[in-house]
Amino acid sequence: MATQIPPARDSRIGSAVAAGLGLMRAFFARGTRRRRQEEILLDLLRQLTLMTEEIHRANLIQQYRLTVDQMDRTIDDPSLADASSTLTGLSEAKRRQMLFSNRQFGSLLLAHRVGVLDWDELLGHLRVLCRNPVFAEYWDRTAEHRRSIPADSVEARVGAAVDVIMEELADDPEEWWIVGPSASG
Repeated sequence: MATQIPPARDSRIGSAVAAGLGLMRAFFARGTRRRRQEEILLDLLRQLTLMTEEIHRANLIQQYRLTVDQMDRTIDDPSLADASSTLTGLSEAKRRQMLFSNRQFGSLLLAHRVGVLDWDELLGHLRVLCRNPVFAEYWDRTAEHRRSIPADSVEARVGAAVDVIMEELADDPEEWWIVGPSASG
């Protein structure tokens, strides 16, 4: 006689196995679902970070536009120059040149901050700008202004690089394209 499991008992075991398999599937499905949710959440966080950086860049650009608009008014109207410039003893023409030099430097700094120029490209543009005698005078006259800039800021690092470029130009003006700080900012 063969031993048989009674049908009722067989269905209970089958039901228990089916229920167990169902629970395992649900458990693994929840694990898979949870991993997928975590992947989606990480992707959303990456997108939010990118969007935050883009908003920051847009704010920098807008602030620069406001500054340039004010500088343009100052350059066009000498009576406004006294209100915006702290440099003294300058003729009207020289003050305009100093304001424009500031604008050129600010434009390069902004281009670096928003990612248009990498560090090496920025240094290349600054090396060319530093060869301009009007910019060199502007840089010399505004040395005191730069002392109040936080040392860990992008502007301070760029300013230090310009200082090195100016020193190198003073030492050997013919090799301006070779020398210069190479540390990335």
